[in-house]
Amino acid sequence: MSFKRKYTGNAPGAVLVKMGRTTVLCTCCVDKKVPDWMAGKGKGWMTAEYGMLPGSTNSRKPRDKAGKVDGRSVEIQRLIGRSLRAVVDLEKLGERTLWIDCDVLEADGGTRTASINGAFVAVVDALNSIKKDLPNSIDEILTDSLAAISVGIVDGEERLDLEYVEDRDAEVDTNLVMTGSGRFIEVQGSGEEATFTRKQLDTLLGLGEVGIKAITASQKAALGRAWPF
Repeated sequence: MSFKRKYTGNAPGAVLVKMGRTTVLCTCCVDKKVPDWMAGKGKGWMTAEYGMLPGSTNSRKPRDKAGKVDGRSVEIQRLIGRSLRAVVDLEKLGERTLWIDCDVLEADGGTRTASINGAFVAVVDALNSIKKDLPNSIDEILTDSLAAISVGIVDGEERLDLEYVEDRDAEVDTNLVMTGSGRFIEVQGSGEEATFTRKQLDTLLGLGEVGIKAITASQKAALGRAWPF
């Protein structure tokens, strides 16, 4: 996988992340205020939006219109948001909002996990761009790093980072979100007209942990001196 960092427009954190053929542009914009329901509480907020561009899939995907977002996109953007909030101390962030946008340019499986991986790098860059205005240091605001990977069982074999055709045909499909220190944030797993054993689940978790370590190393290399831990 690879991360290409750049700065553009009103997004001080902008990262192009590639995992196989899957490519996602992740940006983080900073708003100097919080939603009305949080005003005056002395803590910040962060939220995420996710979308797939029409040309990102084999057949054209219609754009969301009139504020209507399909159920899958809503599920994924909620996953991205709560995953990031798990490693951000919102009180130490102060009263500001971090807006995360993940736009899928090419989809070949694992778009939600790629989005999380790129979003974390974008958040670090965005925080570095405003560090003089932050009430606390970045290594206090961020409690840990964050990464995600897909694992599954295809043709009876446990596999890591499923591409589209593997994900489509998988008997078991699982997404893992973990911190760099090895703690779990979210485990999403299910069988598709199939069941799986505890031993297989343990194998998938172990395989996923190997993938998370590799992604964390790539994030660290991409951020260089900006790595906060």
